[in-house]
Amino acid sequence: MQRFWLAAGIVAAALGITAFVQNTALLAPAATERPVLLAHRGLAQTYPSSGVTDTTCTASRINPPEHPYLENTLAAMEAAFAAGADIVEFDVHPTTDGQFGVIHDWTLDCRTNGTGVTREKTLAELKALDIGHGYTADGGKTYPFRGKGIGLMPSLDEVLARFPDRRLLINVKSNDPREGEALADRLLKLPPAQLSLLMAYGGDRPITVLRARIPTMRTMSKEAEKRCLIHHLALGWAGLTPEACERQLLLIPSNYTSWIWGWPARFTNRMRAAGSEVIVAGPLVGGDGSAGIDRAEDLAALARPLPGIWTNRIDRIAPLVQVARH
Repeated sequence: MQRFWLAAGIVAAALGITAFVQNTALLAPAATERPVLLAHRGLAQTYPSSGVTDTTCTASRINPPEHPYLENTLAAMEAAFAAGADIVEFDVHPTTDGQFGVIHDWTLDCRTNGTGVTREKTLAELKALDIGHGYTADGGKTYPFRGKGIGLMPSLDEVLARFPDRRLLINVKSNDPREGEALADRLLKLPPAQLSLLMAYGGDRPITVLRARIPTMRTMSKEAEKRCLIHHLALGWAGLTPEACERQLLLIPSNYTSWIWGWPARFTNRMRAAGSEVIVAGPLVGGDGSAGIDRAEDLAALARPLPGIWTNRIDRIAPLVQVARH
C-alpha cells in the first residue's frame, strides 16, 4: 500500500509539473502586438446592461448620447474603423425577397417606427423605416434620433460592397439552418480574398450549415464554443488543443477566463495555431449577451497580454490600447 501511495504521489507531481510548464505565463513568449479590436455593431449608442433580458427594448434605455451614430449603419461602421477597429460586428435578418437586412432586433417595434417581425418584410419595406425612432435616454421625454434614421438600414450587400477589404463579423439572428444556406450562397460569390476576411456566429444549426459550406471560415455558436472549452478543460492542462477548437471564433466573457488553461498567452497562442480568433468580452450578464469592454476600468481589469477586445465604445477603448502599447 505504501508503494501504491508513493507511485500515486509521483504521478500527481508529474502531472502538476506538466500542467505548470504547459500553462504558466512565465514561459509564454512576450507579447509585442496590440490586441485585436472588435467593434460591436460599429459605433453604437450604449445602455445600462443591468436587468437586460432577451425581450428588453434597449433603445428605450440608452445612455445620454455622446456621438451621432446608430448601430448597424454604414456610418457607424465607418466611424468604428476610423476610430481603430480591426473588426466590425453586425446583425442580419433575411427578407421576404431573398436579401439580408442589417438590423439587430427580431421585431421592429422597439427601435423603428415599424411593427411586426423583421424577417417578414421586404428589403424595401425595411429601408423605408426610421431606425432612430425609438431611442430615448429620458424615459420618452425626448427622442434625439427620431426622424434621423430614415433609409439608413443597410443591406448585407451594401455592407460587403462598402468594406471589401475589412474584417467583418456577421451575426445570424436565428437558429434556422435555411438561413445558413442562404448566407453561404451569398458569401460564396465573393472573391476569395474578401471571403477570407469574414467570420460568422449565431444559432448552432445555421452556423453548422455555414461551416460545412465554407470550411475555411471562422465561426461560433454557443454549442460549438461550449464543446471547445469543455474539451480544452480536459486536455489543455497538457498543452493540447482539441479538434473542437479549430477555426473557431471564441468570445470569452471576462468573468470566465480563470477557468481556462494557459490564459491568456498560452491559450491564445494555441488557438491561433488552430486557426481560431480569441476575443474577450465583458462579464456575462443579462439576456442580451452584449456586455463589452467599454470603460478604462474594464480594460485595466483584464489579464495581459490581451488577445482581442469586444467593445461597444471603440472610440473610448482604441486610444487606451494604443497608449498602453507604448
